[in-house]
Amino acid sequence: MTIWQELLQQGFDDMRELQDKFCVSEEELQELCGIQEKFPMYVNPYYFSLIDMDDPNDPIKKMCIPSLSELNVGGAKDTSGEQDNTVITGMQHKYRQTVLILSTNQCAMYCRHCFRKRMVGLTSEETAEYISDMAQYVREHPEVDNILISGGDAFLNSNAIIKRYLDEFINIPHLNLIRFGTRTPVVLPQRITGDPELMNILVKYAEKKQIYVVTQFNHPKEVTEESRAAVRTLLRAGIVVKNQTVLLRGVNDSPEVLGELLRKVVSIGVVPYYVFQCRPVTGVHSQFQVPLREAYRIVEGAKVMQDGQGKCIRYAMSHVTGKIEILGDLGDGRMLFKYHQAKYEKDFGRIFVQKVEDNQCWLDTIDPVEL
Repeated sequence: MTIWQELLQQGFDDMRELQDKFCVSEEELQELCGIQEKFPMYVNPYYFSLIDMDDPNDPIKKMCIPSLSELNVGGAKDTSGEQDNTVITGMQHKYRQTVLILSTNQCAMYCRHCFRKRMVGLTSEETAEYISDMAQYVREHPEVDNILISGGDAFLNSNAIIKRYLDEFINIPHLNLIRFGTRTPVVLPQRITGDPELMNILVKYAEKKQIYVVTQFNHPKEVTEESRAAVRTLLRAGIVVKNQTVLLRGVNDSPEVLGELLRKVVSIGVVPYYVFQCRPVTGVHSQFQVPLREAYRIVEGAKVMQDGQGKCIRYAMSHVTGKIEILGDLGDGRMLFKYHQAKYEKDFGRIFVQKVEDNQCWLDTIDPVEL
């Protein structure tokens, strides 16, 4: 058994195990246990060790330990229409050039801000039954030039299943690249640094087709020596590592913290990719969302602190109609938006202006106004 597998076995999945560590009352414990039955909790020992136990507002704790605010009503289960875009069990095709594979429902740490809190997807073994069908679908759709293997966490699949995905897709000529969506460089870097077999697989296939790892650093405290070593290991294997940050209340909702995060990920060789608006998911919206106009000011403030590499980010939301970039605040109650990617052809590249209230966190509807 490898070190990362041992760490997974030693993780916490029950608030009863943590009651004394966080001085939780019996009444609060009962409520938190109710939450974890609805939205499962799991945190491995490595990521748990990053929590400052003396800080009741610690951002790492906020991302991995259940909170009573998850009981607040409201929000939606599927904010970007994933179920409507499913073409094969475990595979979605929303954007013309990209297919998304939900390869597993397992993670090395269950993020409390996860937009898949409803646990979309199957176990890795169940999804693996459809891999050949997925590959055939891609062969029949030459407009698809990349695939994103996500989850859950793509690197929580076994090495054998990861190899099978690569075997099936690597020789499809119209695929330019293969992406893996994984937080393991952040939450369980030992998966990468402590498993030579995985790295041998990735090195072998990266010689045939470009492989990307898309990860999610959300706070500077997550950039540790262990995560740096994981990123360096991936880079040495010829893999491009990119980062998607989610803007989260109480975690990175200031220009200073977000700016420091962007500088740190650049310093370890990770390319900043997106800053995403947190989605209004049930159990998430009430504690993590930041209003759009405030969020825009935070992102712009963070960008001022960056060199050219850190300025590569796009501030966007994954809307049911597409990936919408938030371009600016016009200062009169209106904001400027652009479809970075769109589900429907009529929206390709479309720029629009919409009224946005000071406390508004999402575009429930698209109602453009005159510029």
